[in-house]
Amino acid sequence: MTAAAGRTGRPPLTEERKAEIRLEIARVAVDLFVAQGVAATTGEQIGRAVGISARTVWRYFPSKEACVRPLFAAGIEAVADGLRAWRPGRPLEDALECAVMDGSLVHSPDHATMGALIRLTRSEPGLRAEWLQSYDEAEPAFARALAERAGVPADDLRTTIQAAALNAALRAGAEYHVWRVADRTVDAATAETEFRATLRAALATVAGGLS
Repeated sequence: MTAAAGRTGRPPLTEERKAEIRLEIARVAVDLFVAQGVAATTGEQIGRAVGISARTVWRYFPSKEACVRPLFAAGIEAVADGLRAWRPGRPLEDALECAVMDGSLVHSPDHATMGALIRLTRSEPGLRAEWLQSYDEAEPAFARALAERAGVPADDLRTTIQAAALNAALRAGAEYHVWRVADRTVDAATAETEFRATLRAALATVAGGLS
């Protein structure tokens, strides 16, 4: 009998299922962070809410703050997809409308979750570090997408600078919107409309350059 034939127990998780679990952990972690703060939240609580052990949580993430990474990664992937599909002559803010504002980032439960998470980065140093780290990871991803679109090498200086400017605009726009909304009481529809307008203005500023 071969080793494979004699193997028992649960079948290994697919990569797709692992990604689903990571995202579920991220959503639950943010809910707990909002409800009781990061310091008061434990790996055991996160795991219990997801239906897994704390040991499994730590298998996926090195810390409780790191649990939010899949939410940031989804945003990076959506923007990079939009950049690769950006057609010549089309405004940058229109090119990313579908990927970011008309796509899953707005019209999904993760939109509200992301808003809550970004608000937390204002006062939670550990989450702030994860937020800033996500932008370090986003910049080369955007540069590669822009280089692919332009048909130039991945390390081209122009696309590197364009990616840095785009990255900064998205971060500044998201923080500007979320932190302003946090200081006011607005309904979900108004918040979404303002979010779209803020991101479009930020992207238009990058596309227009500095005068």
